[in-house]
Amino acid sequence: MTRQNAREMMMQILYQLDVNNEFDVDKQEKYLENLDMGKQEEYCRNILSLVCNKKKEIDEKISSNCRNWTVNRMPKTDLAVLRLAVCEILFLDDMPNSVSINEAVELAKAYGGENSYRFINGILSAVTGEKNG
Repeated sequence: MTRQNAREMMMQILYQLDVNNEFDVDKQEKYLENLDMGKQEEYCRNILSLVCNKKKEIDEKISSNCRNWTVNRMPKTDLAVLRLAVCEILFLDDMPNSVSINEAVELAKAYGGENSYRFINGILSAVTGEKNG
């Protein structure tokens, strides 16, 4: 499995967690138990654990960087992509921000609405601007 495949899988799991309201570290194993993660297992487990443990902080960062939207009003697919990318930007120092943004835009094009990728790109650009500023 490539990192790109792992990101797509994590985005789908984050979507499921949101739909099921199960952002609980103790329940994350049920989402991973039958997956063949290969060399990306550490990345997948790390992302899932970070998002479950830091969801409030991640959501606050998303909310503070978008106008006229709250995380509760966002499409769940867009929110899953944003949570994944913001998690990478804030907590994975070995991941270049540009890679996180580019991958999020590609996921948004594949899974989101017609303008999701623009919306996501704008929020993530603001988040990285804050982090680097």
